[in-house]
Order: sequence, then C-alpha cells, then structure tokens
Amino acid sequence: MHNRREFLTAAAAAALPARQEQWRNRQPGISYRRLGRTGYMVSEIVMGGNPISPDNWEHVLLALDMGLNYLDTARIYGRGASEAGYARVIAARKRDSFFLNSKVSFWDITRGQLYKDIFDSLADSEQKKLRAAVQEEIERSGVFQPDYVCDYFAGQRGEVESAVLANLMAARYGHKIDRDKNYRQLILESVDQSLKTLGTDHLDLLMCPHGASTPWELLNHPEIFEAFETLKKQGKVGHLGVSAHNDPGGILNAAVDAKVYSVAMVAYSIVNHRFVDPALERAYKNDLGVIAMKAARPVFPGRKTPVPVDPKRLKLIEDAVPGPLKIPQKAYIWVLRNPHVSAANSEMMTAGHVRDNVPLARLKKA
Repeated sequence: MHNRREFLTAAAAAALPARQEQWRNRQPGISYRRLGRTGYMVSEIVMGGNPISPDNWEHVLLALDMGLNYLDTARIYGRGASEAGYARVIAARKRDSFFLNSKVSFWDITRGQLYKDIFDSLADSEQKKLRAAVQEEIERSGVFQPDYVCDYFAGQRGEVESAVLANLMAARYGHKIDRDKNYRQLILESVDQSLKTLGTDHLDLLMCPHGASTPWELLNHPEIFEAFETLKKQGKVGHLGVSAHNDPGGILNAAVDAKVYSVAMVAYSIVNHRFVDPALERAYKNDLGVIAMKAARPVFPGRKTPVPVDPKRLKLIEDAVPGPLKIPQKAYIWVLRNPHVSAANSEMMTAGHVRDNVPLARLKKA
C-alpha cells in the first residue's frame, strides 16, 4: 500500500500543469488572487453552492456580472438541486467565463457506512474497545476544542467519530471492503453524474474527500489519486482538491504531504485561526491554494448551527473590523486580510447577499 501510494503521488504530481496564471471574467475594480498551483486567478469572494437550485440561481448571474468567477457545488447539495441550478447558469453563460468546482459527496459517507456495518457485526467487547480507542484518539488530537470544532452543524462531531472509527478499523477489517468499487469507481461514477447534471464536459476542480474529518483519509487511499489520474487524462477534471469542516489545520498539512492536492477548502475564521495559521502558512509556501469557508458561521450562525453565538466571539469580530458593515461582511473582510488565503466562500442566497458580499473583493482589507 505504501509503495503504491508513493508511486501514484509522484505520478500525479508530475502530471500537474505548468503554473501559469489563468484569468476568467476579469473585471476592473475586483481583486483576484492566485489559487495555488492551479494558476487560477479567482475573485476574492466566491460563490458557495448550497443555496443554489433550479428555483434560485439568477443571482449567480448578477455575481458574475460583478466580477465573481468561481462557482462551488456538490452532488449532495439539495440532493442534486445545486448542480441542477448551476446547469441554468452554465446554459446562460460561456463555460470558460468562470471556474467550476464540484465534490464527491458520497465517498466519505460510503466509507463510514461500510465500516459501521462491520462494527455492528462485532462482539460487544470488541465494540467497546473500538469506542474507547476512538475517544482516546479524538482526545489526543484536540479536534473537539470548542474554538476549533466550532460546531457548524448538528452532525459535525459524529462525522469525526465515524471517520476515526473507520481509520482504526482499516488495518484489521479493511480487507472486507471492495476498495476499487467503493473508492475508485465511486469517484468516477460521481463525476460522470455531476457532469451530466451540470450540463458540461469538465470540472476545473474536483474535491475528494468532500468533508474530510481526519488527515488519515487523504494519505491512505491511493484510489482517490488513481481516479483523479483517470479523470484528468479523460479531460473531465483539471485539479484535485479537498474540503473539510473538521481539523482544518491537520487537513491542510495532509494535503501538502500528499503532494497531489492543488487546493483545500477549509473552515477558517477569526475564531479558529490560532489552530490553523501555521498550517495555512505552510500550505501557502507549498503552493496549495486555500479557500476559506465558514468564515462567518462562528460569529453569525446559519439556520443549522446547533449552538448560539458566544458574545465573546461576536466582540472579537466587532473589535477587529469596526464600523457599519454587517457581521458576515466583517468576517469575510477579516479572512481576506490574510495573504495566505486565496478566497472566501460565501453562500449567497439572494441578489441582496450578492450586492453585500461581492464588493468585499474590492474593499481595502487593512
């Protein structure tokens, strides 16, 4: 396994294109930053895909008119509604006028369920040992420190526990899983379905895992790199990325160590930055592009946030970015002050959100 992974890592890294800047939808007055080794010059504010649907997509056109040039989506968003909504955008605008990313949403879900099925078949004594080992590993890693995990959604901590359990079980029970079918082939089929729904023949960026919870996932599944190589040779994807709400510092370091990933989209904010900044600096030095997500959520919760905002967190952002801007705008401004970040992902649901947030890509950040 180790030699196979090293071979694939080296091959994939060697296949990366020249690091030349690529511009799309460049407009005066908007700031763009280089997205790591992709060379993509992306608007400092990019479009999050969760709210997009066939009934809610026209504000994306407004964002493009204003200079935004990166669209993010995933198969799982709205159970396919996001990709279907973006299909309307793609039909309305030239495909080469923006960068497009989608994600393999069911890779980590499938892996977790496969190991849970095995876990459920084990004797109570073995289950007890594994549960204890999971809690020990989580305690050791420190990923549940309140200002690190931030609790963006109700099932977030459960995702970490599922991933750690799968990691611990892999050595002893991994042979029971058809890795080619459930890892490599799943990725290939997911991308084909995404392309079909989106109505395009390629993605500029593919993220897998979508929602990595542990660094182990990035470094012990060569099937991800195999599938990426196949898709890249077929012209269906340009670069490989990863997204993560959990352990963003660990994920950034793993993405650098893997030497295949070009981009990481991770949770990064004024609340968790002290845990992430060293890895973020290392990512920048290694030309890994970083998109910050959940920048506003710890200080301005969404409808799925399970805990109320701590007034101390709110004071953090108010003190750091004083003035009349709305709290989410201040959160994005704070993130964009860091030159190691390429862009901030904003889930804009309406034209009003677009008018609020896209201009942040032209404001002075100091």
